[in-house]
Amino acid sequence: MQKVKIGLIREGKIPADRRVPLTPKKCVEVQTTFPNVQIVVQESPVRSYSDQEYRDLGIAVRADISDCDILMGVKEVPVDQLIANKTYLFFSHTVKKQPANRELLRQVLKKNITLVDYELLTNDREERIVAFGRYAGIVGAYNGLLTYGRKFNLYELKPAWQCVDMDDMQEEFFKVKKLPPIKMAVTGSGRVAQGALEVLDRMGIRRVSVYDYLYLDFREPVYAQLRSSDYNARLDGRVWDTPDFHHNPHLYKSTFDKFLPVTDLLIACAYWHPTAPKLFTEEDTRRAGFRITTIADVTCDVNGSIPCTKRASSIADPAFDYNPQTGQLEAPYSRPDNITVMAVDNLPCELPRNASRDFGRQLIDNVFPHLVGSQSDEVIERATIARNGKLTERYQYLSDYVAE
Repeated sequence: MQKVKIGLIREGKIPADRRVPLTPKKCVEVQTTFPNVQIVVQESPVRSYSDQEYRDLGIAVRADISDCDILMGVKEVPVDQLIANKTYLFFSHTVKKQPANRELLRQVLKKNITLVDYELLTNDREERIVAFGRYAGIVGAYNGLLTYGRKFNLYELKPAWQCVDMDDMQEEFFKVKKLPPIKMAVTGSGRVAQGALEVLDRMGIRRVSVYDYLYLDFREPVYAQLRSSDYNARLDGRVWDTPDFHHNPHLYKSTFDKFLPVTDLLIACAYWHPTAPKLFTEEDTRRAGFRITTIADVTCDVNGSIPCTKRASSIADPAFDYNPQTGQLEAPYSRPDNITVMAVDNLPCELPRNASRDFGRQLIDNVFPHLVGSQSDEVIERATIARNGKLTERYQYLSDYVAE
């Protein structure tokens, strides 16, 4: 079988991303599992796994990786760092016609690059097969509790990005024992929500049914997981239909208003489509029964499902206040009756070593057999946006996006 040389590129986007597609041990596993593959790592001063950690396991590390056939990164590659006539795998953030990355896709076409986007890698059931979602949920829920503790001066959790890894972060969990009997709602049922639930469970916070959450009072902090059917309904009153909701979200209305008077901390982890209803309105935040004081918007859709999320926040400056009376954003923790929002848009970067290990496992199990193995490459084909200087058939709708 033909030898394939894969290069792990240095992340060039600013601010720097410390994640990597394959950890040192995963590189060894790839070369053992697929003997036709050689991994080369580009030198990087910011990666959460040092160059020496790769060298210690016999993986080649060098500055120039232009002789590699396939180049793998995490975030968007700066246009001046793209190498012509190569196959790239990274998150391009172009398929929704994101304005910031228009020039990136133009240069991909101009430089005759084959672009495979991780976000588009799916199985036959159209389910994503690689994602950082679990760690977005893990860090998002942790940050939500951190933000709540700061808002009410209950405790001070060490920020996730200052923790060595997940084990180090878990050492902080005991501090949330100081929580009063608040109610927390977690929206969603996918990878992101599962990550959030994992943290709440490990913190020892009790899970209750949606019914009990709505109608009972508790002497301890509790949480409920809310699925789409718990806070949406058909406009015409027809019975709930999950596949229909996913295909026709514009035919539904939000019924989240019943959760507003009983929720203290909202952890938003549900995927949201622009035609789907928002959970609540800015007008709702001014009503007497609105109880939510803190929101961890893990999905971080600006002006999306959470109307208070008027901008994304950063790892260094993770929270801001929303003033319900003025509709304006203010400094975090500035007024007790403001809603404090955590809306970091790159949460997995806060635990880069764990997130990278998780992502590499998914790549080896779900992608490499299609990328370099003997299996059919339909999985790769579905995720290929550009080839031979042209958009592939599936992504022709981006033609106007890249037109000069």
